[in-house]
Amino acid sequence: MTGAVPEDASAGSVASALVATLDQALRALGRAGEPDLAARLAAEAWVQLSGSHPREAERLNATLHALAKEIGRRRDSDRGGEGGGPAEGETVLDVRALPPAERHGLIFRTYEGLPRGGRFVLVNDHDPKPLYYQFAAEEPGRFTWEYVESGPEVWRVRIGRV
Repeated sequence: MTGAVPEDASAGSVASALVATLDQALRALGRAGEPDLAARLAAEAWVQLSGSHPREAERLNATLHALAKEIGRRRDSDRGGEGGGPAEGETVLDVRALPPAERHGLIFRTYEGLPRGGRFVLVNDHDPKPLYYQFAAEEPGRFTWEYVESGPEVWRVRIGRV
């Protein structure tokens, strides 16, 4: 980023400038061989910004997606496949037809509606690894994540509430 933020800048423009710098740093960290760490930090920042600065949070969501692609290139072993299909009565949430901007909100609302021990199967058109990092930042230790199918066309992940 070139130049400093002017002293009379609004809080929103300061947040935008900081997120732009953070975005560059996180992507560089990912390229330097630490995409998992970069994604965890991006998710933590996303949690902090999602309520007060949604536009900036959305930029970090895009950063998470870019980092997830880097993680996928570096570590395909993360993808399971032993989970089987949905259990009888288990909800399947297929978000492939939704615009990307609407997916994460619906997924989190679905999760929030689960009783303890409840779960659903998410169906997506790409690896939802960025979503995993967001869950890890917002719901540490309170969710389960199990790959059921790992692409290349369709990803299915069983997400549960502990």
